[in-house]
Amino acid sequence: MNKQKVDEIFRRLSANDPAPRTELSYTNDFTLLVAIVLSAQATDVGVNKATPALFAIADTPQKMLKLGEDELKYYIKTIGLFNSKAKNIIALSQKLITEFSGKIPGTRDLLITLPGVGRKTANVWLNCARGKPTIAVDTHVFRVANRLGLCTTKTADATEIALEKIISEKWKLHAHHWLILHGRYICKARAPLCEKCILSDLCKYYGATGDIPRSR
Repeated sequence: MNKQKVDEIFRRLSANDPAPRTELSYTNDFTLLVAIVLSAQATDVGVNKATPALFAIADTPQKMLKLGEDELKYYIKTIGLFNSKAKNIIALSQKLITEFSGKIPGTRDLLITLPGVGRKTANVWLNCARGKPTIAVDTHVFRVANRLGLCTTKTADATEIALEKIISEKWKLHAHHWLILHGRYICKARAPLCEKCILSDLCKYYGATGDIPRSR
């Protein structure tokens, strides 16, 4: 895809939603990181239902460690993979206290040393908490980027690299949020709402197939 078309895609997304934000609920840098860890293979809606009560009593690494793994499981039991996530969050809290004085490190290389924090989680946190122009690739970003023709990739890491190269700096701060939200509400996996899509005339998949499943 040429640069002019890429810029037009993000120009339209920007005009439609100039300042997109994460839909995860949080109260500070630590609760944001916890919410992102919890959101892996889970919906933001599901995470947001569980976290208000949790964050009311455990909004720091110290408080989370004091809460303990068993109690944490009670609060997040409605979220998928809650057992492993609880273990990681407690270990993450411990490492923040012992190695980072309770503060969250501000680089991706250090963030990914924390239990439960991978490249995508680190990128989301850096973008939302520090305003870094990172590209975080989840299932929505992967799907939308490949459908539009922004890239032709097989993995999340390859998608991130491809998008970093093709997206202009002026769009990068909000790029992954625009793609996530577009995938969540318009370019859905099973029944994309092509008739409502502001990008259909620029979409490689739509132009190639002409018979994308429509909503009913």
